[in-house]
Amino acid sequence: MATEADQGRTRVRPVDPRLVRYASASRAFFAAIAVIGALQTAVVVAFAWLLTHAITRAIDGMPWAELTALLTALAAVIVSRALLLWAREALSARAAARVQAQLRAQLVDAVGILGPGWLAGRNSAQLAVTAGRGLEALDAYFGRYLPQLVLTVIATPVLVAVMWWEDWISGLTVLLTLPLIPLFMVLIGLATRTVQQKQWRTLGRLAARFADTVQGLSTLKVFGRQHRAVRSIEKVTDTYRVETMRVLRVSFLSGFALELLASISVAIVAVSIGFRLVDGSLALAVGLFVLLLAPEAYLPLRQVGVQFHAAAEGVAATDDVFAVLDEARELAARAQRAPRTADAATVSAGPGRLVLTGLRVRRGDRLLPSVDLVAEPGTVTLIEGPSGAGKSSVFAALRGAVTFDGHAELDGTPVSALSPATWLAWAGQHPGLISGTIADNVALGDDETAAASRGPLVARALELAQAGALDPDQQLGVQGAGLSGGQAQRVAVARAVFRHLRARAAVIALDEPSSALDAATEAALWRGIRDLADGGATVLLISHRRSAREIADRVVTLSAAPAEVGA
Repeated sequence: MATEADQGRTRVRPVDPRLVRYASASRAFFAAIAVIGALQTAVVVAFAWLLTHAITRAIDGMPWAELTALLTALAAVIVSRALLLWAREALSARAAARVQAQLRAQLVDAVGILGPGWLAGRNSAQLAVTAGRGLEALDAYFGRYLPQLVLTVIATPVLVAVMWWEDWISGLTVLLTLPLIPLFMVLIGLATRTVQQKQWRTLGRLAARFADTVQGLSTLKVFGRQHRAVRSIEKVTDTYRVETMRVLRVSFLSGFALELLASISVAIVAVSIGFRLVDGSLALAVGLFVLLLAPEAYLPLRQVGVQFHAAAEGVAATDDVFAVLDEARELAARAQRAPRTADAATVSAGPGRLVLTGLRVRRGDRLLPSVDLVAEPGTVTLIEGPSGAGKSSVFAALRGAVTFDGHAELDGTPVSALSPATWLAWAGQHPGLISGTIADNVALGDDETAAASRGPLVARALELAQAGALDPDQQLGVQGAGLSGGQAQRVAVARAVFRHLRARAAVIALDEPSSALDAATEAALWRGIRDLADGGATVLLISHRRSAREIADRVVTLSAAPAEVGA
């Protein structure tokens, strides 16, 4: 069965219903734009009526005073139409900005729900392009496409009804020719969506390839492969250029076809009116009024087809965003249906006794060997084993990044029923630093209202992590740029230590915290970790270093037995 996301990719729909579901700002936008559309329709009819009467009455010799009154009313209608256009543009720009902010925030939340395991299987550069360039394309979607779509729903039926009321022959002509435009729009929309999605996928590959090249440039230069990487980027860029030109060609041809079709339809109405004016079967006022309304009846529908091209990139990007949000929504729904045995807010007050019984992490459709351990408060539990034995996977299971079988309990409560943020302080092999000060990185997730009082704890955490020489106010770039590998690693350890010192986590889990450290710094770090355990912390430690055994109260050795196929 096709998922909703898949269906959204294969069907050409005027508006994706998921937009209304996930972006609440779009609901108010549709209501406001509908009001503006109704006013615009009334202004169009008023303009045609006033202009018709001004021309016909002037021909009949209307007194100048009455003609002046009509012209004044006509000028007021023109000003009103301009003001409504301005209001529509301003409203569309504001709604686009709000929807972009909401979708970006929900995308970040969704990635958090899906977890590191899901993110590890995705290209972060492509995801960044979707959240950045992709959602920015919603400006055209909200500014041009959606207003025209709403105007079409409101204005076209009203204008056709008014024309039918005044001259049923012209109304019937419009009614018979009007469906040709949506028919062409559907055919053109299918072609446009196909080529636009190809262009969007190519842009994602280009971003990913460029990010990989930049990150690995030093390695590529050492092995003399930087030129090959450049050629690869050039190849993807050339593909993107070809796809972009294809989109432009389709846009031009479709716009030309829609304009030609609408022009021919208006010409048919005009010819019919002209013949009947000549033989006297139609009054000049009626014919002129209908002739002024005919182009306005076709214009909204024609513009929907034209503006669809401007919005196609935003539509392609939102498909990717909605797919992520749908996946996170399903995962959250399953989590809600799962039984919760305790209030997560009260767990952090427990001593921090962690018990793993038969814990087996799933890696795809396979199960790693089971893990059994008891980690008591005030102790250091060292987890050893060869690479690939599943040591880091145990930590991933505790922080909810992977699924597992067996039992993992904290003070008698299953950890699956708890938020890791309430009990676990974790530092992985990758520091995961962000732009900002070192203090901001150490105190990541801390209550902003308590920022004034965290200075001594930040300093203490840095000291225990053997990073006391670093300035807490030092500014870091993206991904912690400005620090060496060892310094970044120690800041990550300090972040876990700070969380424990803040009484936010009873359990500290450190994954290879000394891999980038020299022997002297490593020994000092072990002493700091030992001090934390002596102070009551439950410490889980993964390390290949033999020196880690000196501070361990218990050593758990994982075997390198091959994984088994899960049931």
